[in-house]
Amino acid sequence: MAQQTLIYSFVARGTVILVDFTDFKGNFTSIAAQCLQKLPSSNNKVIYNCDGHTFNYLVENGFTYCVVAVDSAGREIPMAFLDRVKEDFNRRYGGGKAATAQANSLNKEFGSKLKEHMQYCMDHPDEISKLAKVNAQVSEVKGVLIENIDKVLEREGKIDILVEKTNNLRSEAARYRTQGGQIRRKMWFQNMKIKLIVLAIIIALILIIILSVCGGFNCGK
Repeated sequence: MAQQTLIYSFVARGTVILVDFTDFKGNFTSIAAQCLQKLPSSNNKVIYNCDGHTFNYLVENGFTYCVVAVDSAGREIPMAFLDRVKEDFNRRYGGGKAATAQANSLNKEFGSKLKEHMQYCMDHPDEISKLAKVNAQVSEVKGVLIENIDKVLEREGKIDILVEKTNNLRSEAARYRTQGGQIRRKMWFQNMKIKLIVLAIIIALILIIILSVCGGFNCGK
């Protein structure tokens, strides 16, 4: 299975995000949305760097295509992904539904397509690299506006990107619930064992006291 180098993507009209997708959980979604507000309105490709991640944007004809990637993804794969998404999105919605769609209203229709494109680009890095060279995207990427997010968002200090796999969180929660049940059962058995031992000791003490008072087993004589 390919390393998950692409972690979040969306398509927006202006500053309205129409569809997005991620398998992860973290603050990268809000940071990506904040950067969207700062993008130039003209057609452009922009990359923002932050804490080992890149926020890649393709702005064209009023629509913005974004993907958040880890640094190890390089430049070609995120940009190739954006081009693929742009072509697919325009083929489906060009001049139609996307022009009036509400925020997140295309998630059901196009969210799975974002996932498919992300997975394809991650699974076929060599093919993507070759296509990038054939299409002369390498030279284009070198001319992309690259800035640091701290500067763009006018933040003081370093922004830390938090990324957690949602599936892992769910499995961890399930594991903790299972472990919690096992621990509770174990504690119950331990408590019962202690109670039985204490009860046995009390009974033994009572017998010892009775036998000592009666002089052995001749109490009734």
